[in-house]
Amino acid sequence: MSVRQGKHHHLLNPVSASVDDCTLDERLQALFAEKMHGISFSAYCQGQKPGDDLSREQIERRMVVLARRFNWIRSFSTAQGNDLIPVVAKEQGLKTLVGAWLGKDEDKNRLEIDNLIALAHQGHVDVAAVGNEVLYRDDLTELQLLDFMSEVRERLPSDIPMGYVDAYYEFEDRPKVTQACDVLLTNCYPFWEGCAHPYAILYMQDMFRRVQRVAEGKRVIISETGWPSAGGSFHGAESSPQGAYLYFLRAMEWAASEGIEMFYFSSFDEAWKVAGEGGEGDVGAHWGLWDKDEQFKYANVS
Repeated sequence: MSVRQGKHHHLLNPVSASVDDCTLDERLQALFAEKMHGISFSAYCQGQKPGDDLSREQIERRMVVLARRFNWIRSFSTAQGNDLIPVVAKEQGLKTLVGAWLGKDEDKNRLEIDNLIALAHQGHVDVAAVGNEVLYRDDLTELQLLDFMSEVRERLPSDIPMGYVDAYYEFEDRPKVTQACDVLLTNCYPFWEGCAHPYAILYMQDMFRRVQRVAEGKRVIISETGWPSAGGSFHGAESSPQGAYLYFLRAMEWAASEGIEMFYFSSFDEAWKVAGEGGEGDVGAHWGLWDKDEQFKYANVS
């Protein structure tokens, strides 16, 4: 017999109406009090989408909200105002994971890379990410990506680690990319593999451990993980406000207890993610911890 009062594997607790909201809010306050590792920064407000120019004012307004709760900010692009995100983050005492968004447009790729290098030399970059899911989207070949990574590594200050962001299995399947990284930046989404919510945290942990196994001792960062609060289901995974709240709490508690570097996805809801080339359907608009009006979605917090 090994039962002990108060000792249980809370990661396996099912989502149900019996969950004590007061207890959840107390857990949230404990996380907020210590500050969490990182958050993916969404700067696009209602009616905006990638390709629109961002203003310093909207970046500063949203950054103030996040700087009270997190130590790191992750940005995805270095163009059209996104280059201001790491600048503002540094002004507010945050560390930065700065990404160059790469795709099929050669001119845009060149701008993104050059801006990333410039930001790094200006002292605004703590970790540099060369591309986000370009292999998953089939926007670049592996060789093209490796060429960009080699160039960035050569031009970056030597003390700034460089990596690539993609799904956990890409690092298993592409050893040359894994080898080229100083740090492995892995996206771990149980929802998008249809995992039922009660097992989602264990599933996410396995994704992370699989990257660790091929990293050969290199630093591994969870660059994205999250759960949507609305928008429907994907196979066995169902979106819901309570499911999203529980996933967030359990993921961040695990990361804090194990010393895992984790960037939660995402900060604010993004309506543009519903449709278009990268659209995710209705679920795409509901990954934020804060809604489109910048109100926290899961508890009354100040």
